[in-house]
Amino acid sequence: MVPSGDGLDRAGLALRALPGVEQLLPALEGLPPCFLVGGAVRDLLLGATAVDLDVAVEGDAEAAAVRLAERLGGEVRAHGRFGTATVRAPGLVVDLAGTRRESYAAPGALPDVTPATLDEDLGRRDFTINAIAMSLAPDELGAVHDPHGGREDLAAGLVRVLHDASFLDDPTRLLRAVRYATRFGFALERETDRLAREAVASRALDTVSGPRIRDELIDLLAEQGAPDSVRTLGELGLGSALHPALEIDSDLVASAKLGAIETAADPAHAALAALCLGAPDELDTWIDRLGLAAGARDAVLRAARRAPALVAELQADLKPSELYGLLAPEPPESLALSLALGAPAGPVLDFLSRLRGIRLEITGEDLLAEGVPESPALGDALERTLVLKLDGAVSGRDEELRTALDIARAQA
Repeated sequence: MVPSGDGLDRAGLALRALPGVEQLLPALEGLPPCFLVGGAVRDLLLGATAVDLDVAVEGDAEAAAVRLAERLGGEVRAHGRFGTATVRAPGLVVDLAGTRRESYAAPGALPDVTPATLDEDLGRRDFTINAIAMSLAPDELGAVHDPHGGREDLAAGLVRVLHDASFLDDPTRLLRAVRYATRFGFALERETDRLAREAVASRALDTVSGPRIRDELIDLLAEQGAPDSVRTLGELGLGSALHPALEIDSDLVASAKLGAIETAADPAHAALAALCLGAPDELDTWIDRLGLAAGARDAVLRAARRAPALVAELQADLKPSELYGLLAPEPPESLALSLALGAPAGPVLDFLSRLRGIRLEITGEDLLAEGVPESPALGDALERTLVLKLDGAVSGRDEELRTALDIARAQA
């Protein structure tokens, strides 16, 4: 159903208010029919702020992107297989994709695509609330194309798939459904809930590559409502489907994300470490399969392994140098998870706010210049001097140098 009269005018005004749209609209003139699609339309209809500009083109999207970049004084990057392209111009980023239909050679595989109409393109999407388009044509700006009842589901607060095989075609939609339901305070539509449980029971997620699961899981854990999403993962059996050893504890995830705020840890990685807390050694291979960056992988697993011990070790009355020695080797995610498990906040915050930044004013070059030969004793002298500085026994460059020289020469 397409709005007309005042309704169309209001939709057009709302559309024009999106950041970058006033710049985009004149640059689209003369191109094949273009429509705003995806999350931007959904968020606009919900009255939320839309950020991403995804444009469906009934025609050659790559050619349209080239012309659009020329008009906007920007650059275009084509993405090949799916006929998509991104235009980056001053103050504006637009993703363009040709309208298409999709077929799946096997469950969980990436789709094969062929050109199609707008309605067919909307029909291939994940949920009805994301299968709505708005015209960007001057004569029907803001006209809504909603062949699958997405606006009704937005009003009813429902996440609904478009067809029965949706979760089997792309099982990552299971995680996405949970994320959207939590973000908007929606429920899974009854049949969608049943299909989700059937897909989980049939081990549909086993057909998906680790990196695709990673992307959806990290997106879910990064959101403010991650604890509620984790609770839903447990209710649907999705947690066990991801890996039976995962600890699906929504309260611990909530605490880990709070700890991440205090420690400047990555909130999603801290939450993932919380999920791995029960059996980090058993989950090592699963984490590898996700394909996290090396630093993130190591931080998640070290946090899951070390956080319980840190809780106990931080109970002791530690000297500043001892506290530094305990926490300096740890990634922020270890500290976040230790706080979530009940570690005393005082020592952790003292380390983060004061001790972590303490450095010697001297270097090995200063000791070499004073005639100390290059040897393990040189490094040891610097380390022991830092310990004394942390504990307040040494201050200032001159005193540091005298102390380090005394220590190094005593070992000669």
